[in-house]
Amino acid sequence: MSRFAAALTGWSGGLRELRLTFDGWMMASALLVLSIVCPLLVIVVGLFQPTGEVWEHIRSTLLVRYTVNTLLLIASTALVTLVLGAVTAWLIALYDFPGKRFLDWALVLPLAIPTYIAAFAYAGLLDYTGPVQAFLRWSKIGTRLTFDIMSMGGVVFVISFVLYPYVYLLARNAFRSQSASMLEAARMMGKSPFTVFARVGLPASRTALAAGVGLVVMETLNDYGAVSYYGVDTLTTGIFRAWFGMDDFDSAVRLSACLMILTFFLLVLERWQRGRARYHGRPSERVLTATRLVGGRALAAMMACMTPFLFGFLVPFFQLSYWAVIALDEGSSNQMLGWIWNSFRLGAFTAALIVVVAIVIAYTARLHRHLAIDVLSRFALVGYSIPGAVIAVGVLVILISSDRFLNSWTVKYFGISTGLLLTGSVVGLIFAYLVRFLAVGYGAV
Repeated sequence: MSRFAAALTGWSGGLRELRLTFDGWMMASALLVLSIVCPLLVIVVGLFQPTGEVWEHIRSTLLVRYTVNTLLLIASTALVTLVLGAVTAWLIALYDFPGKRFLDWALVLPLAIPTYIAAFAYAGLLDYTGPVQAFLRWSKIGTRLTFDIMSMGGVVFVISFVLYPYVYLLARNAFRSQSASMLEAARMMGKSPFTVFARVGLPASRTALAAGVGLVVMETLNDYGAVSYYGVDTLTTGIFRAWFGMDDFDSAVRLSACLMILTFFLLVLERWQRGRARYHGRPSERVLTATRLVGGRALAAMMACMTPFLFGFLVPFFQLSYWAVIALDEGSSNQMLGWIWNSFRLGAFTAALIVVVAIVIAYTARLHRHLAIDVLSRFALVGYSIPGAVIAVGVLVILISSDRFLNSWTVKYFGISTGLLLTGSVVGLIFAYLVRFLAVGYGAV
């Protein structure tokens, strides 16, 4: 009984302490976190709403195909990016060959091209009417070599060669920090370079590889432009098809919830896998110096690293540059300057807002070192792991409800109709960006 009383006293004292330290910082953080989490909570609540005929049609005829294609897409891109990123990182980190200094940073450049832009460039280059297949038909090679870029394989190809730098960056740093004695011991036992890479290098860097592949999977789940343009049905394309094609917003909300559940499952799986990793070297050990390659091995290493850079950056870059040159005129140049200015204004304002919100939440967590405050701050970061299509649906639900309430209130008390003041405006877009990218600013702060 005395233990229970002591525990109760400590618990009430903790509540009293929390109540005494409740201030403006905590109130501001609570309001910000609540507003940021609301769009995601709306999606979860949508699962428990009554279903309609459109959802029953989607559930019985399309949901399995959406889910299977989504899983196949993320599994394929994860595998391809793992191979591309790990191999190039291993070569850059442990070997010296011609062009290494250039390729060390050039292998990151594919991230500068969005996946849907690369998909558009490759479609123009490799589809049936494109120059490549036209040349193959003219040279009679096309009768024996045919391919369809507008397919699941095409989407995997484009997304993998654009997103592999996520794996490359993390794996390169992990390989460079590995223990020299561990790798040299494997070589002294007569193991081949491939065996050292597969049996020692990869297991020792499993945590970094899993984190890089996890980022690729999240970006793949986020992608709508590439999969939609190539005609591949996934949960993301299903959201927009139900929303605009079938005119059923409730079904779009349900598909968003399915995608969010899948995302959380993959996140938990990735965290569990990383948590079980126990491979590491002692920090005091020296790092292995790069081995110089000559002759055919140097050429092979250079070509292995040039290939992802070629298909991930150079090919789409030159294709887009060619289109830009032939389409360039004074009118389009002025219009493009307007687009650039709008993009810059939107990005700069959103970035500044994210920094301010991140400072408020992070400083509150610093002032009040309490489990509840830590949990509250973590809730604000979940948007970064949620596909953008899901956030867009949740934000739109909030904005529509806010517009309806505001319009009814102004009509009742002032006789003025505000209409769609928030929905479809730049306010909604900035709010969606805040939900999506707050974790980036918070981590830096």
